[in-house]
Amino acid sequence: MDYFFIGEAELLSSFRLVGVQGEAVQNAEEAREAFLKVIQEGEATGCRVLILTEEASDWLGDELVQWQLTGKYPLVVEIPGIMGRQPGRKTLVDSIREAIGIHV
Repeated sequence: MDYFFIGEAELLSSFRLVGVQGEAVQNAEEAREAFLKVIQEGEATGCRVLILTEEASDWLGDELVQWQLTGKYPLVVEIPGIMGRQPGRKTLVDSIREAIGIHV
């Protein structure tokens, strides 16, 4: 399994159609349990990329940040949830442009 998804049930159904396994979560506790399971079993299962909705990412908070700073697999990718992008969230492209000073 190269990819794993954590987020809303509707999106999980879509990811499963293309062969991506995952777990549907509805609150911070469920998100944390799924996240810990993936990072603890990540090497054994071959998970290289963890796809999280923005909401699930928010629920994980500092724990997610600490994981990302380790540089270990799985790498984390955030996507908008079923209701779209959360207000105030920067896209990856926006962050890169800001970091290198490009303003279009």
